[in-house]
Amino acid sequence: MVFENLSEKLQNALGKLTGKGKLSEKDVDIAMREVRLALLEADVNFKVVKNFTKNVKERAIGNEVMQSLTPGQQVIKIVNDELTKLMGDKEVKIAFASSPPTIILMCGLQGAGKTTTTGKLAYNLKKQNKRPLLVACDIYRPAAIKQLEVVGEKVDVPVFSMGNKHDPVDIAKAAIEHGKKHGNDVIIIDTAGRLHIDENLMEEIENIKNIVKPNEILLVLDAMTGQDAVNVAESFDDKLGITGVVLTKLDGDARGGAALSIRAVTDKPIKFVGMGEKFDQLEPFHPDRMASRILGMGDVLGLIEKAQANIDAEKAMELEKKIRSAQFTFEDFLDQLEQMRNLGPLDQIIGMIPGMNSKALKGLEVSEKEIGHIEAIIKSMTKKERENPEIIDSSRRKRIANGSGTSVQEVNKLLKQFKETKKMMKRFGEMEKTMKKKGKFGFPFF
Repeated sequence: MVFENLSEKLQNALGKLTGKGKLSEKDVDIAMREVRLALLEADVNFKVVKNFTKNVKERAIGNEVMQSLTPGQQVIKIVNDELTKLMGDKEVKIAFASSPPTIILMCGLQGAGKTTTTGKLAYNLKKQNKRPLLVACDIYRPAAIKQLEVVGEKVDVPVFSMGNKHDPVDIAKAAIEHGKKHGNDVIIIDTAGRLHIDENLMEEIENIKNIVKPNEILLVLDAMTGQDAVNVAESFDDKLGITGVVLTKLDGDARGGAALSIRAVTDKPIKFVGMGEKFDQLEPFHPDRMASRILGMGDVLGLIEKAQANIDAEKAMELEKKIRSAQFTFEDFLDQLEQMRNLGPLDQIIGMIPGMNSKALKGLEVSEKEIGHIEAIIKSMTKKERENPEIIDSSRRKRIANGSGTSVQEVNKLLKQFKETKKMMKRFGEMEKTMKKKGKFGFPFF
């Protein structure tokens, strides 16, 4: 889970301040000591931690906090501001060329997930109505070209390749000409993974850079390598002058050291983060939203964007009408479960809801399992049973339990919950009609 350890410790440290009517400098010192330890344990760069806590303390013992009616909340706001600043203040987008094509050079260490990330980036750009071309310049790793071709096929983006007998510089040069002829407005060059101490390969990528003159040089880094990722970023930046970073596997990084250190150490923005293995799980990096999530304040804008991208608006309107008239069926419920799954892993979605801190997310695996059971039970019903659950007698319940690999008790529980929910929906509908007659507004969530 993203920043799980750091999030819990920061929330604990700052939570001790919110119950106090007044804050002393000693209170702030104690909280900052805990914050410092939490950041160091998250593998955040030592100098970054030192400057961060110094800045927070200076602001926290100022008049804006000490004379405030809610000093604890003011300190949390300061920490939120400073975290956002640490990660770069705001989203930094791809710098597109004024006259196409835009050329993006991808670089990184072996095993950081560069080829897959290249495909995810192409997928992301396609959604922005761009016409990307992928370029296979990794001639060293066995099956690297084939891997990029498979990735290209999955995201429906063409791949330019000349095999592994040509020089990568020549391949890149030919790819630019090919892209211009075929109307590709973005050309993404996938280079070989290299060690930053490998002089020959570093010289090769420098030569590619000098020939193609990219608009963006994106360094792909594995977030789970923590402080090492920052050292790698410094080395590549010295050689190539990178324009931004893509952090992969952020969903599996419970610490978060790389995300919190890179901007401060290298002055290079994190442009994208990988939040899963699927091609649609490369997300633009928003420092302000990430700071809010770390402090348990959620990411409402991110949640809305996910919903807009993945939930069918027409189906949502239909569902609203059914809820109002209490005509909601198991068929509708199953459809809602499937749409919810499209939003992504449940722990990530709930983590975007304000107030849902890391403690509240413990044991979510059980919820995922329960959702799977509910889906299995509904799918084991006939269409008639889904639309009219009242006809499900004891023999039907046994058949549904056997078909779904669950127990009769679980089937009974679901049927009972569904019945209670429909009753509640009916009451809401009746209350709303009454309120409208009296000239009041309907429910805010409808």
